[in-house]
Amino acid sequence: MTAGPAHSLSLRVYYEDTDMAGVVYYANYLRYLERGRSEAVRALGVDQVAMRAAGLVFVVRRVEADYLRPARFDDTLTVETRFGAVKGASLVASQVVLRSGEALLRARVTLACMSLAGAPQRIPADMRKALASAAA
Repeated sequence: MTAGPAHSLSLRVYYEDTDMAGVVYYANYLRYLERGRSEAVRALGVDQVAMRAAGLVFVVRRVEADYLRPARFDDTLTVETRFGAVKGASLVASQVVLRSGEALLRARVTLACMSLAGAPQRIPADMRKALASAAA
């Protein structure tokens, strides 16, 4: 994990999230991670709607995930998100999905700032400052 404070998002597992074995389908964890990152960025005051209107978006460049234990229908989960290295055009988020304090999944997600046309762009200074403060 990175050193910054964690942002926590609580969510519930719905039937639609599960596979034939009755556990959360592996790809749905990526959706949970996305929600966690979006809410963590929002809590830092980064307006992703305004960012997109300015022609910039964050895209996932890399995901490393360790699936440790299954989540099941009706579980209440917590997604903890911490931001780490913030560079000119990229940042790293370390995330954990927990159930009652027990880690079910650990992930490291590298994000890149891009133009709507797909070209790498520097993260605007005010956003970089907010993200870096969360990583301290």
